[in-house]
Amino acid sequence: MQLSVIILNYKVPYYLMQCLSSVEKALQSISSEIIVVDNHSQDQSCDWVKQYFPKVRLLQQQENGGFSKGNNAGVKIANGKFICLLNPDTVVSETVFEKLLNFAESKKDLGAVGLQLIDGTGNFLPESKRNLPTPKVALQKLMKLEKNYYSSLKQEQTGKVAVLVGAFMLMQKDRYEAIGGLDEDYFMYGEDIDLSYKFLKAGYQNYYVGSEKVLHYKGESTLKDEKYRKRFYGAMKIFYKKHFQKTNLLNPAITMALNLAKFFHRVKSEPRSLPKYQKVYWVSELEIPKTLQQKINSEIIKISSAEMKNKMVENSKLIFDAETVDYQDIFSIMENLKIKQNYFRIKALNFNFIVGSDQSTSQGSILEF
Repeated sequence: MQLSVIILNYKVPYYLMQCLSSVEKALQSISSEIIVVDNHSQDQSCDWVKQYFPKVRLLQQQENGGFSKGNNAGVKIANGKFICLLNPDTVVSETVFEKLLNFAESKKDLGAVGLQLIDGTGNFLPESKRNLPTPKVALQKLMKLEKNYYSSLKQEQTGKVAVLVGAFMLMQKDRYEAIGGLDEDYFMYGEDIDLSYKFLKAGYQNYYVGSEKVLHYKGESTLKDEKYRKRFYGAMKIFYKKHFQKTNLLNPAITMALNLAKFFHRVKSEPRSLPKYQKVYWVSELEIPKTLQQKINSEIIKISSAEMKNKMVENSKLIFDAETVDYQDIFSIMENLKIKQNYFRIKALNFNFIVGSDQSTSQGSILEF
């Protein structure tokens, strides 16, 4: 078997269904398996996986042991030569696995490979490619001197980077296991930095492929509340202690910098106000579902994806129908219209709901019809 895709889920059943729909479509011509590890969600997630995706291997954890422990459990039962760790609040394009596997096979020194992540507004997520956050670099970021924090590699380029983001990481299973996998001292956040660094220390290289994109709603798994802040900065303390604390003199400086970062993060995390949209577009080759029309208290304009590619709209809500529009085209349209104060929603393949996320600091939008 060539690839095992491992999706760690925690209480995002609607996003998980959309993710699985896109992953199944992308794996049609690849010898592969999908493993969903559920971190004791205690909602409809597991029932829906069993009902709608019976071929998926479901591993139900009896407690929420965190990101590292859950993913490691999935890797342990994986049969693929390669593994891909994937967040449940992502949507993948039809060709992403085929192209990244070909790339990975060509690199003898491969540690992990990542790609370009865009959020629910169509904007590029700069954490897709980062430099190693040494204490000096982290302090520079705190002072808004961020050029050393994010990789200088351009968004569309392909090349070596130090740190990839855990929402999508593709690796060889044996190499992942040889370096110890994800460190279970981390509960959530920081594990991807640690894993990336362990690959580098073992003599491997991490690669960023800017030509390939994945949609990461982000707000669903990284809601910026006080609990998030405590976990994130706690994780960074673990990372520095493991890899950079050569003397006791460094610890007070790191602690002070992280405490300052918590304050600035709190100030920056206020959600922005969103303008009211003026028009609603149904981007599809099919007619507008009557139940959707009834749910949305506005006129809905039907338009094909080909027409939308050449149309500049603003202050509008676009509902993409994944039944007839490829995810690659959806991502392209989102990026083209991202600066026009538009809202984007996707109707999941074979499901009667639409999902989206308008900002990374708040939970997304779900509408059943």
